[in-house]
Amino acid sequence: MRPDDANVAGNVHGGTILKMIEEAGVIISTRHCNSQNGERCVAVLARVERTDFLSPMCIGEVAHVSAEITYTSKHSVEVQVNVMSENILTGTKKLTNKATLWYVPLSLKNVDKVLEVPPVVYSRQEQEEEGRRRYEAQKLERMQTKWRNGDITQPILNPEPNTVSYSQSSLIHLVGPSDCTLHGFVHGGVTMKLMDEVAGIVAARHCKTNIVTASVDAINFHDKIRKGCVITISGRMTFTSNKSMEIEVLVDADPVVDNSQERYRAASAFFTYVSLSQDGRSLPVPQLVPETEDEKKRFEEGKGRYLQMKAKRQGQAEPQP
Repeated sequence: MRPDDANVAGNVHGGTILKMIEEAGVIISTRHCNSQNGERCVAVLARVERTDFLSPMCIGEVAHVSAEITYTSKHSVEVQVNVMSENILTGTKKLTNKATLWYVPLSLKNVDKVLEVPPVVYSRQEQEEEGRRRYEAQKLERMQTKWRNGDITQPILNPEPNTVSYSQSSLIHLVGPSDCTLHGFVHGGVTMKLMDEVAGIVAARHCKTNIVTASVDAINFHDKIRKGCVITISGRMTFTSNKSMEIEVLVDADPVVDNSQERYRAASAFFTYVSLSQDGRSLPVPQLVPETEDEKKRFEEGKGRYLQMKAKRQGQAEPQP
């Protein structure tokens, strides 16, 4: 990890790690989907399950990224990715990230055509059954995702500190060839990196301290983003607890070179950030002050997600009988 991979405090950007995770996922899933004779294809990211940042990675450490296919349905591939950091002076390694990603294979002849996935061989029957349950759960959640195509954040003049409008931020990016696959649409990892950058700006504006990514809820990719599009990545604070912040990030694509298609929602996710002192200790987070009815509603929804995840972590921490 080099200085341009990290923030001013030396912690590697969460978006940099997400990009590495996605690169590993697309390689292994594309290889698998082309492992049998048939129409050639490229695997495209459809969804990323919740990703926890278990330990910060620092400048000078070496990242080890490993990927494994854990389930295949007729048209999708589940990939589990682990990230380890290595101190090259001591040889010490630690697990920093675990993520689950879902890919779909698109035909090279027609990128709007989804192909069938070759089945994977399971070492035991239970693996297939567990994978099928995960597949059905993520499929249901994707169907329930609100697109909110008309929900565009707008800047407000002279906002008060610690309000939603005070820290909300947007990034406008023209999609160029370096952002895209050989087939003209954006790498999922590029989109995730930009999303994390915007979420980090929102968190930094709210706290005015060193901030790091703590976790990312499911990232849903609703539609492909093609080369030449202008994308707007918008971030806004939705909820704060004593020591964490939840930030909603929306990605809207505007196909400026194609007048036949209107602006559309391409991706959405919730990022959780924490504030750190100079010695790396967790700091209290300034409380968010929701003003409008929509902001109050989003705050309560964020509080529900926070309490649900807190209860889940506490349940996992309890010793098993």
